[in-house]
Amino acid sequence: MSELIEKKKIEHFPNLNTVFMVEETLKNMEESVITIPELKRKLPRQINHNVLKLILEYLEESNKIAVTMKGITWIHNTNPKLRKAIREGLKL
Repeated sequence: MSELIEKKKIEHFPNLNTVFMVEETLKNMEESVITIPELKRKLPRQINHNVLKLILEYLEESNKIAVTMKGITWIHNTNPKLRKAIREGLKL
């Protein structure tokens, strides 16, 4: 994330509550894919567009979301059985 901060002149940084708000909204959405305008409408309170983009970049870098041409998808899975299978599985 430090590279991201160094590359851009960011005027506003998100606070932790804002990051959690976006994360919870994405995690609990009914749709499998959501666009940024749809996400903005679903958030409990308004958020600056540049701050939202920064949060989405952070979530993508931490492998919690996938951003595609169609939109944003929550991909983070905390299932311990899945984590064990990935850790102990064989590479093909």
